[in-house]
Amino acid sequence: MKILIVEDEQHIAEGLRFNLEAENFEVEIVGDGKQALQILLTENKQFDAIVLDVMLPELSGFTVAKTLREAENYTPILMLTARSRPEDVLQGFAAGTDDYLPKPFELSIFMARLNGLLRRREWLKRETNSFQSSPAAKEIFAINNKTIDFTNLEIKTEEETIRLTLMEVKLLRHLIENAGNAVSRKTILEEVWDLHEDTDTRAIDNFIVRLRKYLEDEPNNPKFLQTVRGVGYRFVIENGD
Repeated sequence: MKILIVEDEQHIAEGLRFNLEAENFEVEIVGDGKQALQILLTENKQFDAIVLDVMLPELSGFTVAKTLREAENYTPILMLTARSRPEDVLQGFAAGTDDYLPKPFELSIFMARLNGLLRRREWLKRETNSFQSSPAAKEIFAINNKTIDFTNLEIKTEEETIRLTLMEVKLLRHLIENAGNAVSRKTILEEVWDLHEDTDTRAIDNFIVRLRKYLEDEPNNPKFLQTVRGVGYRFVIENGD
């Protein structure tokens, strides 16, 4: 498998390369965001995963991730963030990254996160199947003439297929699993995204806005993804959906 490391701290990049190559990965390193986009979009090189630092010369990791997703490049991204900036994590999720790892990190944790991304479809399928206690949470879920495919990270309509990020899928699936119940922003941070620090929970609203655009006929007057004032959100499944 091929891994692209986008990291400007050479000792970190080379250390990761050494350990990944010891595990029989092929590794390429670039030191800035502009180079990363050159390789991925202009040269169209294919990788199985991208390890992406937030703070980079030329273009930030956020910009790189957002540009890749807008170009419909869905290579799994593991973003490296500063330990003291949980807002980086949420901004990374919003840009389309799939997972994050705070610096400094242990090699064993890094490998576990990376291997998790490389197995993400199988992992998603297993995780989805574990939700069978909830009749609403299925691998394929249909609502409002749209089909949510949790395994393939997609929402399908008659006209188009909308690709979702891993974090969008996890949020949507959590809300559907708890359909009819108010889910607090704090719960979403802790149970969906594994963030336990004092974080501005309003960042979640940006994800809800996007999900409403995907699912609702009138995103500004939502029928399914409803706001519970002062608490968070509730997914409503009407009879017949």
